Amino acid sequence: MFYYLLKYVLLGPLLRLVFRPRIEGLEHVPSEGAAIVAGNHLSFSDHFLMPAILKRRITFLAKAEYFTGPGLKGRLTAFFFRSAGQIPVDRSGKDAGQAAIREGLGVLSKGELLGIYPEGTRSHDGRLYKGKVGVAVMALKAGVPIIPCAMIGTFEAQPPGKVIPNIHPVVIRFGKPLDFSRYAGMENEKAILRAVTDELMYAILSLSEQEYVDQYAAVVKAEEAAAAKERKFPRMPLS
Repeated sequence: MFYYLLKYVLLGPLLRLVFRPRIEGLEHVPSEGAAIVAGNHLSFSDHFLMPAILKRRITFLAKAEYFTGPGLKGRLTAFFFRSAGQIPVDRSGKDAGQAAIREGLGVLSKGELLGIYPEGTRSHDGRLYKGKVGVAVMALKAGVPIIPCAMIGTFEAQPPGKVIPNIHPVVIRFGKPLDFSRYAGMENEKAILRAVTDELMYAILSLSEQEYVDQYAAVVKAEEAAAAKERKFPRMPLS
């Protein structure tokens, strides 16, 4: 109930006013049945814009940190995400990927839409990064199509670290569903999972027209953070 209150009364109209989203290819999202909507991830606002414009309810796998933040802000954020029907996923530890897959398959088994960001984290510089194969595992195990989606303009509207978004037009573009039924029963084949994921990322790239980086976003972020720390606190030479 609160999901639809947010969508149609509290948040949806505000998002449409601020971001003025233009929707393209909405006919590619099935009106019923399980499917995965997989898109690029440029901004915190992505979590809310896509649900606001889709006719069907969509459930996203959200990082657990959104549900465990301290203080009043943390409690409000957790309440908001739970009320919107989002599922917390702990991304730490060796079993994090399996936990996300289990949760995602649970959503798909109910015939619902599952939203996922294959990059695994927000892009910190507006580029599109290498996709993780979890989305391929879920698509093959559940036997569902993947609808590629491109969020365009959300990075400029609300870049990382910005709390109050800019008033900036946004385009949300959906591509034709990708059918990977030819790989049914091959969800344990690493080469197949990589091929499915790369085909999906190419479809997203074609829609978004971003610059592509053939590395995982989390790895690049960590390397850049380490380099920045080294510049700030250079190592002293041993005498």
